[in-house]
Amino acid sequence: MLKFLPPSVSNANVIVGLDSPDDAGVYKISDDVAIVQTVDFFTPIVDDPYWFGAIAAANALSDVYAMGGRPITALNLVGFPVSKIDKRHLAEILRGGADKCLEAGAVILGGHSIDDPEPKFGLAVTGTVHPSKIGAKAGAKPGDKIILTKPIGIGVVTTAVKRGVCTPEHAEEAIKVMATLNNVVDVLEPFEVRGLTDITGFGLLGHASEVARESKAGMRISASQVPVLPSTYTYAAQNIFPGGSRNNYKFLTGREYVAFDPSVDEMQQMILCDAVTSGGLFICVAGDRAEALAAALQAKGTLSSAIIGEVVADHPGKIMVMP
Repeated sequence: MLKFLPPSVSNANVIVGLDSPDDAGVYKISDDVAIVQTVDFFTPIVDDPYWFGAIAAANALSDVYAMGGRPITALNLVGFPVSKIDKRHLAEILRGGADKCLEAGAVILGGHSIDDPEPKFGLAVTGTVHPSKIGAKAGAKPGDKIILTKPIGIGVVTTAVKRGVCTPEHAEEAIKVMATLNNVVDVLEPFEVRGLTDITGFGLLGHASEVARESKAGMRISASQVPVLPSTYTYAAQNIFPGGSRNNYKFLTGREYVAFDPSVDEMQQMILCDAVTSGGLFICVAGDRAEALAAALQAKGTLSSAIIGEVVADHPGKIMVMP
């Protein structure tokens, strides 16, 4: 569908646009400032309206962080069945989103709402970044190590919630992960991070594959080093996976973007493709600086600072998953 839009390369100030797909668009304002723009919204991922709002906001804000930027303003995007659901639920959704924006240091300037049969909420977010410090997908280089800042497996747990088989404790654990902001730009800057993205609907391997293809480099990821929510295994063993995770697996293996070592079992393969909501940052940094960055992220309080693999010159655009 994007072929019907004018190419962004027609404007010299567009640094990241439609011709180089990334987590957000970037437009140069001056030699020192560029704006980062993104938009994201979805239907309820959890039952609690406050946490739905907080998670949706954290997810939208994450795209700015994934470009190495800092969010400054946001606009609410709301679809809500005003005649069918108590408006107090909408107030809670907005409160959850507002709290996350406040935590991020971003100001809500307004928004837009429509009467919609199914609730939807998200944000259009604007951030800033120095034009020379953009964290694009295309920056990874052979020799880089890969760090992940949140555990995966969210899609499995939220699907268990939807099916009514998830325990309250497991649901609360997943909510904490999804609602946690990826606001670690101040930690990343001194390390000159290169390839950068966040993990969302295409899953860990889907987004890693994007970085590999855009960077024209290969990757080796160690399945045993990838942080996974412990409760994920409980529901994965019951074959509870969202449709998006199954589609991710079929796409990545069908196009041969990912190859698994035979010792990586089928359940683990699916978890590595699990469709995530508001996941962590996928960071590529020079190998000799990875341990120091992981320690700095841990000191910041990130949910994970695991080194999960490396960027290699072999098999460009493809990922080998090892035990």
